[in-house]
Amino acid sequence: MLLIAYSLVKFKPRNFTFQKALVLPILLYGLMALSLFWSIDFKESVHALSKEIAFILLPLCFLFNPLLTKAEKDKILCYFSYSYFGYTIFYLLKAVFRYSITKDSSVFFYHELVTFDVNAIHMSVYISVAFFYFYTKKEKNLLEKIAIVLLLFFLALLSSKNIIIVFLILLFIASFFYLKTQWNASRILLLFIVILAFGFIFYGKLKDRFLLEVNSNTAESTNIQVPGLVHNVSVYDAWNKEQFQTNDFFAGTALRVYQARIFLEMLHEEPIFYTGYGLNATQSKIVAKRKQHQLYEGYDKFNFHNQYIQFFAELGVFGVLFFLLIVVINLINTIKSKNFVAISFSILMISLFLTESFLSRQRGIVFFILMYCIFNSKYPSFSNSKVINQA
Repeated sequence: MLLIAYSLVKFKPRNFTFQKALVLPILLYGLMALSLFWSIDFKESVHALSKEIAFILLPLCFLFNPLLTKAEKDKILCYFSYSYFGYTIFYLLKAVFRYSITKDSSVFFYHELVTFDVNAIHMSVYISVAFFYFYTKKEKNLLEKIAIVLLLFFLALLSSKNIIIVFLILLFIASFFYLKTQWNASRILLLFIVILAFGFIFYGKLKDRFLLEVNSNTAESTNIQVPGLVHNVSVYDAWNKEQFQTNDFFAGTALRVYQARIFLEMLHEEPIFYTGYGLNATQSKIVAKRKQHQLYEGYDKFNFHNQYIQFFAELGVFGVLFFLLIVVINLINTIKSKNFVAISFSILMISLFLTESFLSRQRGIVFFILMYCIFNSKYPSFSNSKVINQA
């Protein structure tokens, strides 16, 4: 809101610069608005338009106002990274305080660490971007070195399997290809020691989360029982089984496989290939599928947990193709920039969109679009800048 207010105050028509990458989110928002004409849930679609408004307002801020220089972008990333370093300290202290009262070690892990509303998976992305800002700096002070260790430690506590795997790949690339120094190879070894030490201390909790996923991916039917006689559904059953029981539980991968399955069923049963159901209008269809397959009613609240499928279901094939274009252009531009923080952002988002409907939540929308605009806005060359100033 402050950025939009500032942009209105500083607005001058002569500062307008047309940039294709920044126009794409605006056009996608236009398709969202058009979906009102065929939405099966007009009220929900109208409500979602206000939530998705960042798709049009934030790019306009960058199109109609002086563009950011590289130094200004670095300053923004610096403030962002230090802010999440501060959040890390806050949540760790909060967990220690809660543990001193409850003696329950679960307060150090996953959603319990940051609350379900803030979401451990979303927080893992923010922390990863902040980490790579500090990690790829050529000169680091003591505070920044401490930030690197704490952010890494915090990321391990958040226990997001998908993000941790992608993060470790990016960490390897940053250490041995981007930074290219023996000192950084030694430093990454030290960081891995920190992770292993932490994993040893909290071995049980981390093992349980990863073991549940391994078991659900390596058997046709799992018979693991947890308190309350809950049965863990395998990936095979999530894709193939026609009827479930109310005590069936879907682990992360199994849930996403099931959601992909019911989307394909919808695509086969109804003429939604070109239009989708309308913006934010799919929940009633997900509920109907839950009843058809006799799942526990608690699964009514889950969306598709895949942003590509979410856009396909809501806006049809043109919506998902438009979104893929945005994702691909973002990746290409960040690679061209040779800014590893930007590269890590684009790769983390591509991965996250496979497991989360990240743009169904307003904080996810604002984060993605704002970072997208920062990394894809181009400061004009000297000659172009001179023309703009003289216009």
